[in-house]
Amino acid sequence: MDFTADEGHDEIRQAVRELCAGFPAAYWRGLEPSTYPEEFVETLTEQGWLAVLIPEEFGGAGLGLTAASIVLEEINASGGNAAACHAQMYTMGTILRHGSIEQKSHFLPKIASGDLRLQAFGVTEPTVGSDTTNIKTIATRVGDGYVVRGQKIWTSRAEHSDLMLLLARTTPADEVEKKTEGLSVFVVDMKAAGDALSIRPIKTIMNHATTEVFIDDAGISRHHARITITAGGALLEDLGSKNGTMLNGSRVPGPTPLADGAAIVLGATVLKFRTFGAPGSTETLTVQGAEEKNEL
Repeated sequence: MDFTADEGHDEIRQAVRELCAGFPAAYWRGLEPSTYPEEFVETLTEQGWLAVLIPEEFGGAGLGLTAASIVLEEINASGGNAAACHAQMYTMGTILRHGSIEQKSHFLPKIASGDLRLQAFGVTEPTVGSDTTNIKTIATRVGDGYVVRGQKIWTSRAEHSDLMLLLARTTPADEVEKKTEGLSVFVVDMKAAGDALSIRPIKTIMNHATTEVFIDDAGISRHHARITITAGGALLEDLGSKNGTMLNGSRVPGPTPLADGAAIVLGATVLKFRTFGAPGSTETLTVQGAEEKNEL
């Protein structure tokens, strides 16, 4: 394996170091105990560093994980806190990997430019801990959209995000064959939700801006593809879970096998996957058109 440094990576490292030099230790100390580093995040955004993983066609740099890792490494090495904004880099991966062209075109350029912040995702719940498949948040189909009710905890940066990826059950657990089925991801416009969504900060020993989120009959419209996915195991791994259990460590999206029989609903197209042999072995794909699907 070749570990030779890429010249482009050295340029990235130097550029981020220079940016961080404008935010010395005194800046970060001044934020304690709970102020968000707004000026620092805006500067990173303006220079394009939080969009390195977004493809060029959607306004990003189209770089790889090594480049993204260098950006975060240099922030932390300078004495800063990359956790304040690292999710703006990778949370969009769910849309990029599973979204329709309409969804990608609608969200990704705005995320790349910083016009929209997508750096919050609601997965963990206080009553189920890391057993993700037993979440209690429910999305009920009403008319041309959904109404969501539930509670999330340890949702970091919710106060500083315009959008949130939300994991909810669209089919009750006792009505599915596999525990990873009947789960859907929604892109929630947190500003539009108004009083139906409330955020309660959680005080921690470090400036991490984590929160508890309460969702009280929040309406989510299908307009502009606010609903991104209905799926099984691959969806959970994108959100940091594996086999229904939350993973420790990085949540940067990477190649993951789909659960046997998982259904991903993207607009009017349903992709159905069937796995043969051992988990993670070859998958085959069948595409069928659909106006509406009851499994949602």
